[in-house]
Parts: sequence; C-alpha cells; structure tokens
Amino acid sequence: MIPHAPGVPDVPAPEWSKNPSVVALGGGHGLSASLSALRLMSDRLTAVVTVADDGGSSGRLRDELGVLPPGDLRMALAALCDDSEWGRTWSAMLQHRFSSSGELDNHAMGNLLIVALWELLGDEVEGLDWVGRLLGARGRVLPMASVPLVVEADVRHPASPAEPEPALETVVGQSRVAVTEGRIEQLRLLPADPPASPEAVQAVLDADWVVLGPGSWYSSVLVHLLVPALADALHATKARRCVTLNLSAENGETAGLTAVDHLEALHKHAPGLRIDAVLADPSAVEDVAALEAAAASMGARVIMRQVRRGDDTAKHDGLRLAAAYRDVFEGVYGDV
Repeated sequence: MIPHAPGVPDVPAPEWSKNPSVVALGGGHGLSASLSALRLMSDRLTAVVTVADDGGSSGRLRDELGVLPPGDLRMALAALCDDSEWGRTWSAMLQHRFSSSGELDNHAMGNLLIVALWELLGDEVEGLDWVGRLLGARGRVLPMASVPLVVEADVRHPASPAEPEPALETVVGQSRVAVTEGRIEQLRLLPADPPASPEAVQAVLDADWVVLGPGSWYSSVLVHLLVPALADALHATKARRCVTLNLSAENGETAGLTAVDHLEALHKHAPGLRIDAVLADPSAVEDVAALEAAAASMGARVIMRQVRRGDDTAKHDGLRLAAAYRDVFEGVYGDV
C-alpha cells in the first residue's frame, strides 16, 4: 500500500514500483549520491543536471569555449557506472584530474571527453548519450537547460556592530552562492526564461517518481524549479515526487538552516508544487513533529531512515539510501 498525506486513503502499490521510471534532479556530490543508490534498484533512470557551474575546470571550459559546464554532468555519468571492473575503471577515468604547471592543471578528463564529443557531434544530449554508452551507464544524463546559466541570489546578512541594520546583497555565480554567508531570501537564474532541455521535460512527464535532492540546496536543487518549462513539467507530471533532505546544513548557503527550513525554501520557490514523500535521516532532523507538519502542508509524508555512512561522516551510504528509496517507492512508511 502507498499511504498519502493524513486523511487521504492509501492505494495499492502499482506494478512499476519494482522497476520504476525515476528522474533525479540536482548536481554535484548530492546527485551522485542519489544516483549511486537509484541505479541499484532501477534500470529506468534519468539524471537531470544543473548547468550553472562557473568554477574550476567546468568554468574554464565554459568561458573559453562557450559550452555548457560539463562538471556536474560528468559526475552524474560517473555515478551511473556499475560496480564492475569496467564501470569502476571508466568512472575513475572520468573523475581523473591532471596536475601540471600548464593549462591542463586541474582539468577533469571527463570534462574534456564530453566537450570533445559536443564539438564533434554538435548536440549536447547526443554527446552525453555517447559517453553513457561508452561507460555502460545504468541510465541517462541530461542537462536541465539548453544554455549555460548564471545563478543569482539575494542574501540577507545579519546585523553587526559595524552594520547595525541587516544588509541585503546580490550574489552572482553558482560558485559564490554556494559559499555565501547569510540567509538566502530569493534565488534567480540568468537568463530569467532559459530554454529547458526538451528531453529533460519529457523525462519528467513520463516518470513514475521524481527525486529532488540531496545536494547544495539553492545552487544545485532549487535551481531546477526556476527553469519555466521544467517547472511546468514538475507540476503537471503524474509522477510522485520525493524530496531527499541533506544529512547536515552545509557551510555556506545553508549554514544554520534546519530540515524544516529546507522544505520552506523549496515551497517559497515553488509554492504550488505537491510533494508526496520527504526522506530524512533521523540524525539530521531537529524537530520531527515540525518536519511532519511542514511536509503535510505540501501534501507529503515523512519517511525516516538511517542513510548516513557508518563512519559518521555527512555522506550517504549507497546501499542504505537504495533501501530507503525502495521503501518510499513501495509505500513502506513505518519507522525502521
């Protein structure tokens, strides 16, 4: 049975719950964590990845060649490699970074491979599909938009002896937003009405489940809600929607935010979006009752599972997270 929000009747789990079509949205290490888990339970998997990175190897290639920043796309592809000698070797190759005193320093090999295919084929999606086939990736990787994007945030800084009134600052660039100090009040994309990847929109519309998070909450997760056609698809799809909360607040953009604050930020940027499930690790929830109330206001129920690694680091364990997703998709909401 799949339970809904309180007061809504439970419904039988559909047949697809054993091999659901899943779209995972995000970027960076957070998306890699969800993909590493989801690939263990479904072969109908699509990653829709942010294209706003402006730092490091990705930023350099973006500036020099005018391409989509490939770094988050590369990390998603690496996460979808299977746990065989072939998969581990190609995953390591994608993630390999050069170290030199020249122009190649800190460039990721996977970034260069992806951009080379884009130049040869003239099509970003086709190029990513070719990389996926080379790797034997268990799923597809798509950009969330067809053009490189810039993240912009209004950040409220607390009052201080030097600044007695709270100051509002506009921070521009994903790399700067990710490490900003202060409370982010509003997030924007430049251009403001970017073209969504048509394949990403269709994947969301065709999905059984859409997974948002974990990851850098503003600069990697919520940005998907600001691409109009993609946001429309997230509202219109018949898929169920699962929000995966982070294991801890990050230094920078979410410093000091509670689990409830994360949900409220999502609701602020997509007030009409219905959520069906909120997955959280008990160690990351300060007030269970408050989280349940916040989730219920968005139509969701909370599922609490230990998904943190046993070494007590703020990283997800792939097997534990896969088991938690299985429970979400099959409607097993009781405490475990």
